[in-house]
Parts: sequence; C-alpha cells; structure tokens
Amino acid sequence: MFKQQGVPDQDAESYIATLSEAGALEAAINWYRAAAGTLRDGSAPKVGLPTLYIWGDADSTVGRIAAELTAHQVEAPYRFAAIPGAGHFLTDQVPEAVNAMLLEYLSAKHG
Repeated sequence: MFKQQGVPDQDAESYIATLSEAGALEAAINWYRAAAGTLRDGSAPKVGLPTLYIWGDADSTVGRIAAELTAHQVEAPYRFAAIPGAGHFLTDQVPEAVNAMLLEYLSAKHG
C-alpha cells in the first residue's frame, strides 16, 4: 500500500515499524472509528480557523468527493488544493510541493 501511494521505502519502513508496536495498529484503527462516528452523528466540532486542505488526486483512501466535503467542517476561510498524481502520503511523496503550498498559504491574508 505504501509503495502504491508513492511513499519512499525508508519512510514506509518507519510507518510499518511504528504500526508493528504492541497496540499501535489497534489504536490507529480506533482513531478512524471514532472520527467516522463523530462525522456521522454530527458531533465533530467545526474548525474555526483559516484552513488549507491539500489533497493528492491519486489518493487511494480519500476520494475527491470526501476531500471536497471537508469544507463543510470549516467555518472560516477555506482553500482546497489538489496535487495531480500524488497519493495519500503527501509529505513523504511530494514534500517540496506541500511546502510550497504551505508557504504561499501562510504568507497570504485570510479573512
């Protein structure tokens, strides 16, 4: 999965090592279970700060519709940015593109 998402081998090994620790995988899965529940029942608090959502259009875990619907959870200036050909692990796969987008966003005025 990591290779398919463009994660360099060294980074993938680090993720696998961390998730192999006792209880780590269960904790990660429980985070997703809790997040899904709060989104489903509407109890997730809305974000009240300017937000940049960076998404890779080759993400195999978060589709475009789900990524774009994130805007409904933000009650502040919001910007959605897609990186063509990038997967889920953007900071591993395309760190220069992520950094450029963050620097541009952080230097702009929001709201």
